[in-house]
Amino acid sequence: MALEINDSTFETIVKQSDKLVVLDFWAQWCGPCRQVAPIIDELAIEYDSRVVIGKVNVDESTEITSQYSIRNIPTVLFIKNGELVDKLVGAQSKSKFVDIIEKHL
Repeated sequence: MALEINDSTFETIVKQSDKLVVLDFWAQWCGPCRQVAPIIDELAIEYDSRVVIGKVNVDESTEITSQYSIRNIPTVLFIKNGELVDKLVGAQSKSKFVDIIEKHL
């Protein structure tokens, strides 16, 4: 299961991580977000201990959402050593996520 990440846990979980971090920006009311959610959860299980995979609710974590200028959801950010290294906007296939994760491992 993906970690719930919010404004108060972001620094510790994401910025200080020595692993690749995959962040899914979503909202309860977002249809495409519901399509991506099971994929994100599968990836969290498959990459457990190798990649940190988390979800950020844009309605509850406005600081992070604003910091990364998230305008459309779902948006998935790939962060390594505290730096943004890749980004996907909109519902995507699982293989697309896997390709980007493997590229940055």
